[in-house]
Amino acid sequence: MPPAHPFDDDKLKEECGIFGVIGVTDAANFVALGLHALQHRGQEAGGIVAYDPDHGGFNSARRFGYVRDNFTSQKLMETLPGELSIGHVRYSTTGSKGQTQIRDVQPFFGEFSMGGAAIAHNGNITNADALRKELIERGSIFQSSSDSECIIHLMARSLQRNIPERMEDALRRVEGAFSVVAMTRTKLIGVRDPLGVRPLVLGKVGDGWALSSETCALDIIGAEFVREIEPGEMVVITKNGVDSIRPFRPQKSRFCIFEHVYFSRPDSIIGGQSVYETRRQIGVELARENPVDADLVCPVPDSGTPAAIGYAHESGIPYGMGIIRNQYMGRTFIEPTEQIRNMGVRLKLNVNRALIRGKRVILVDDSVVRGTTSRKIKEMILDAGAAEVHFRIASPPTAWPCFYGVDTPQREKLLAATMSEDEMRSHLGVDSLKFISLDGLYRAVGEAQGRNPAAPQYCDACFSGEYPVEPSDMLQKGFQMKAAE
Repeated sequence: MPPAHPFDDDKLKEECGIFGVIGVTDAANFVALGLHALQHRGQEAGGIVAYDPDHGGFNSARRFGYVRDNFTSQKLMETLPGELSIGHVRYSTTGSKGQTQIRDVQPFFGEFSMGGAAIAHNGNITNADALRKELIERGSIFQSSSDSECIIHLMARSLQRNIPERMEDALRRVEGAFSVVAMTRTKLIGVRDPLGVRPLVLGKVGDGWALSSETCALDIIGAEFVREIEPGEMVVITKNGVDSIRPFRPQKSRFCIFEHVYFSRPDSIIGGQSVYETRRQIGVELARENPVDADLVCPVPDSGTPAAIGYAHESGIPYGMGIIRNQYMGRTFIEPTEQIRNMGVRLKLNVNRALIRGKRVILVDDSVVRGTTSRKIKEMILDAGAAEVHFRIASPPTAWPCFYGVDTPQREKLLAATMSEDEMRSHLGVDSLKFISLDGLYRAVGEAQGRNPAAPQYCDACFSGEYPVEPSDMLQKGFQMKAAE
């Protein structure tokens, strides 16, 4: 894959997306459509495994790049027959970042004494290094650099009698965050970690069933959303229906709050709430907390749009598309010269000069990570003749790395980890910079009293530094957690 565009490089990367279908003809075609809808969760590579007893059993295809460029080929899809299939789109959060090998592309497959199984994982195993070392010492031979492969090896060493039980056994050894979709010859299996950090939903499609990272992928195949897989739940789906199992000790849910802010598609539903409406409400809270006298509210497209609409409505300041995004500028854009590369953000974003000129502009964005893109956007706005530039950010300062399936820079590279809010404002060169508070974010997602410090409802470690699961591998490497207050 070519290097990420500078605009994308300053955004947190969306873990991965998983999808599975059972009980429909040409299931792999449904999976390809589902993965297309989940493309925002991973653009490096994708893979599909399908099972058909009359055509070689398990068949798989793994490709680099977008789903649309690979899994729309009739010739390829004809190699994936059957009524049972799972798939995965990948953005690497472990292993060789930026150097994806085909062997790292999921789903992974294992052949066991009771038959084969394929597995696709969204999340991050925080004790993967320790597990890998133990497994290698006991004779396991790893084919990939992915933490997800640990699950297959743990299943292979389990003494349980069938594959679902082996998966339960394996996942009890795993720490961190995981949503898993797996398949055997006759079963589609879905599992969420006990804290429910990463999403997974169940849908009904005709006489069959579907599992997906998000509801938007159910929509694309015409499936009916049934419910979310609950934290700590395993579902085993066959032609006879859905069985629910509780293999883990019950714990208080800590769903990733950044799914509401950025990762999920705005047309998805989380916890019965519209993601779009939640993001609009974030903008409302942001306007209440951080008003400023200005002429125009502009989103940084596309993720800042719903919050900007909410900010404009609450503040009474007109909303306008001051920045236009080139929708055809993808990661595969050919950058033939250094001069073109130096254009950076301008390849993807352009300022609507006629709207901006002479205005005091509020720019609403979802987050500030390194700050490099924010500075470039500010310069573009000023070059277009804006009188003032004010940043309003629809998440609290990102001051801590995520270890649960999101690719976050090292802590010292996070702007908010090394600078105060005023120092960040000066560094970015804007007239004002304000973030929504953590309490404000909680109110926007439905917690009327804000965040309860004694019992937070979400995983908000990237903002608070309070990790619900200790990142044991990173602690071994010297990571310093937030000191107890």
